[in-house]
This record gives sequence, C-alpha cells and structure tokens, in this order.
Amino acid sequence: MTAGLTACGSKSTSDDEVQRYAWPLGSSSPEDTVTQIYAEKFADEVDRLSDGKMKISVYPNSVLGGDRELLESCRDGDIPFVVQNTAPQVTFMKDTAVFDMPALFETIDEVREHVDNPEFMELMQKVYNDGGYELLGYADQGFRVMTTNKEVTKLSDFKGQKIRTMENSYHMAYWKAIGASPTPMTFSEVYIGLQQGTIDAQENPYEVIVSNKLYEQQDYVVETNHLPHLISLIVSEEFMNGLTDEQQQIIREAAETAKQYAREQSDERIASKIKTIEDSGTQIITLSDDVHEQIRSECQPIYESIEENVSSDIVDAYLGELADDINY
Repeated sequence: MTAGLTACGSKSTSDDEVQRYAWPLGSSSPEDTVTQIYAEKFADEVDRLSDGKMKISVYPNSVLGGDRELLESCRDGDIPFVVQNTAPQVTFMKDTAVFDMPALFETIDEVREHVDNPEFMELMQKVYNDGGYELLGYADQGFRVMTTNKEVTKLSDFKGQKIRTMENSYHMAYWKAIGASPTPMTFSEVYIGLQQGTIDAQENPYEVIVSNKLYEQQDYVVETNHLPHLISLIVSEEFMNGLTDEQQQIIREAAETAKQYAREQSDERIASKIKTIEDSGTQIITLSDDVHEQIRSECQPIYESIEENVSSDIVDAYLGELADDINY
C-alpha cells in the first residue's frame, strides 16, 4: 500500500492542472485525537484554498508506518506530509530535544507564545531543513500529566513510584530527579501494567488518558504539567521544492489555519476529558506553586544536559525571559 501511495505522493501539479492523486499524510495516532483533527483540518484547508485542485489523504493509526518510518519516508519524499509528536524527532534532529526541558511553563498559552516566537521558529525551521523537512507549525494536546494510585501533594510523594515513560533519556531523567522510578514500556502494555500493578503510575496528556481509559485503573491525576505535548506538521523539503510558489503558499496558509483550529479544539477537549475523569470518581490534584518551584530546582541538571546537546541560540530563543530563572 505504501509503495503505491509514495509513487502518487511525488506527483506535482501546475496551477491550472487538476491533481490526479491525493498526496498522503501519515500519522501514528488514532482517529479520535487532536493529531487527527490537525491533519484533517490541514487537508480540508488545502482543498478549499486550491479550489479542489490540491488533494491530501490522511492515514492515521500507523497505516503508513510508525513514527520512525514516517520520518524516514517523509525525508526521502515518499510520504509528503507527517503530523506527529516531537519526541520521536530527537533521534533525527537533536535540537528538538529543547522541548524536553521539563517544568518550565505554567499555562499552555505561555507555551504557545514561546513556541510561536518568530526568532525561535526561524531557528527551528533551519533544524528541520537540515533534516530534509520543512516545518509547517506546532499544535499541541496541552500538558503531559501523571496518573497514580497515591495521593501526591508534595515532592516526597513521588519517591519510589514506578512510572511508565517513553524511552527518552530526558523524560526518564526528570522522573529520577524528583524521586520516582521511571520504567520504559510499550504503550500497548500500559493499561494491563496498571491493572496488574507492574507499574504504579504513568504520564500522558489528558486526551490519551481518557481515550485509553487509563483513569479507570488510577485514583488520582496529578497535574505535574511537566512537558507540553507538542504536535508538529512537517512536509518533505524535496516535495515542497517541487511545487509552484502558489501551491507552497496555499500549504503554508492552510497549515497556519489548521494549527490555530487544533489548539482551540485541544482546549475544548481537555475540559471535556477532565469532566469525564472527575465523573468517574478519579481525583485531580493541582500541585502548589511551591512544589512546582521545588521540582524546577531538582531539574537543573537536566537543563544543563540539554543545553550541552542543543544549540544555545535555540535554547535561549525558546526560554526567552525564563532563562534567568533556569540558571542553566
């Protein structure tokens, strides 16, 4: 299937030509997610702005491959568009690890303000260009939060909790720094792991927690808000360069509209997910400002480690006024 799609995906059109094939957009996420909403809105806007001359077909659920395969195929120009979380991109573009700096922001609006900073976006665009991509924007699913069966109200409450994480060294370093015991595990095993007590806790955005019913096995959701769950929309640079100027402009305009729409949908859906969790009897805990400050203090070595591996210009542009508080 992928072979057939990639051949179609490489075809361009002139301004007055009707596109024969729909260009594929790949995602590893399920349909009922902000990732899918972002992708579908982008495809719809491209169709609308081009008066139906440019078509994109969205393929979720890793139909065209997992995150790594999608990145490789996009870089090679076989799958023109990919929508995915930034975490898998660190292996391909080490500077994307800037998004793994934990416990920086108080609100998601603050995150978006820093991400949309023109200086920062210009620097990140170069990172993606060097990798063979063009960055079209970042939406998000809000913050990643913790679920657990232990009431957590102070720093010492994290101690010893076996928490499932992604296999990302910076993510694991965060949980170690605050006393927890991070345990990488395939996501498909998380629900059973919680049910059987193999792990005590896990961390994900609200959307994932509800869509996979993880809250059913947990007494508490702790709003650690340790990382924003950013979703990138990227296009193969080779593919983009083969389009006309007008087509490129349509794609960029459609991406901007889709980004704003996905963010709005994320905010609405998070409120709905929180209500679902609360109605189930699972308690949501909001940590105090003092605890957040203590966590940030424990994260200093992680900031320093990321700064050693990420361009200092990118770190400075991302942090902005927060740089003085981090003391990395």
